[in-house]
Amino acid sequence: MLNLEKSAAAFEEAKKLMPGGVNSPVRSYRSVDCNPPFIARAEGSHIFDIDGNEYIDYVGSWGPMVVGHAHPQVVKALQEAATRGTSYGAPTLIESQLAKKVMEVYPSMEVIRMVNSGTEATMSALRLARGYTGRNKIVKFIGCYHGHSDSLLVKAGSGMATFGVPDSPGVTPGTAQDTITIPYNDFEAFKAVFAEQGAEIAAVIVEPVAGNMGLVLPKPGYLDLLRKVTTEHGALLIFDEVMCGFRASLGGAQAAYAVKPDLTCLGKIIGGGLPVAAYGGRRVIMEKVSPAGPVYQAGTLSGNPLAMTAGLETLKIITAPPEPGEPDYSRVLTIRTKKLVLGVAQKAKEAGVTLQVQQAGSMFGFFFSDREVTDYETSAAADQEAFKVWFKAMLEQGIYLAPSQFETLFMSGAHTDEEIDRTIEAAGVALKKVADYLAAR
Repeated sequence: MLNLEKSAAAFEEAKKLMPGGVNSPVRSYRSVDCNPPFIARAEGSHIFDIDGNEYIDYVGSWGPMVVGHAHPQVVKALQEAATRGTSYGAPTLIESQLAKKVMEVYPSMEVIRMVNSGTEATMSALRLARGYTGRNKIVKFIGCYHGHSDSLLVKAGSGMATFGVPDSPGVTPGTAQDTITIPYNDFEAFKAVFAEQGAEIAAVIVEPVAGNMGLVLPKPGYLDLLRKVTTEHGALLIFDEVMCGFRASLGGAQAAYAVKPDLTCLGKIIGGGLPVAAYGGRRVIMEKVSPAGPVYQAGTLSGNPLAMTAGLETLKIITAPPEPGEPDYSRVLTIRTKKLVLGVAQKAKEAGVTLQVQQAGSMFGFFFSDREVTDYETSAAADQEAFKVWFKAMLEQGIYLAPSQFETLFMSGAHTDEEIDRTIEAAGVALKKVADYLAAR
């Protein structure tokens, strides 16, 4: 039995200090009916809690730790940067260096603005889209989460879905009425919305590979349809690649599916574990942003030198040319992820458990369902009670997964083949427990 005595005491204290004891909802572990381990430190592919337990980590701080925790190159650069000061609120060379590195990988981002969180990036991109087009309405997809700004907390996924609250109190009816929601991967619903209201729609925002209702992939041709229809109606197409950026492929979903958006939102990996996000796109659109244009957006800590340093060093690592004859960093992660998901799928088959396995590059996820998961409805129909059994059994064996079936898991460059093999074996044990649970239910 996993000893979490110190973590339990820490959580009781935290609940007196913070809402639900956490600074972000899913960390509370409420959806899996247990208390969270409190983390003391992390290194490579492992995290360690205050009770002395060690875990193989497939959360990776919810995606940013693509090179692993405390990578020596990133840590060294941060230590050196900190001696020069942590924030200036003034222009620096490293902002331009990171911008150029991002643009090398994402050529659709002709001009870029650094911000501090994915929420800030998507909120700013939508304000820009409205300012550029002169229109008010936006289209989003049920189950896609784009941060917690008011107009986007309508039929959101992730933590919202975990707690069964599709719309948040505090979002005004006036704000919600300008947000049109339709099912993800529904071709006809999308075409119908534009046939009826196309002239009023400023933008469509989408997770091109959805990561906040569990990992859900776009159907063949769906992203192409979004591109075609938005272009025909003069609306902007915004790809929220905060999660799938540098993950679905090195160039994100837009490279993997060969669809060029008007604006892109990035986060997580471009901060290398520090709070960084960005939005960018076509120059003619981005030059509407203040001070070049009238659409206002600002941030005291945007582009601070520590965050820029961590992001730049991380991107240097994952974009470094491979040795001759060897796959590049992104391809290595994809191969390792494929090994893991196929191994878990085989263990599920052996245990007699129906499991849907999803992968996009170094992102992956599992659904306890006999239906193909293609949208929020089919994701929500998966067996959440079976997931709880699976999650707890994996945690007991030192495998750290996201505490919700509505979240996505991540591979890092620090995960070894031996650790993947160990994870597959742990999955076999956990899936037998799921099978026993299902048989007894």
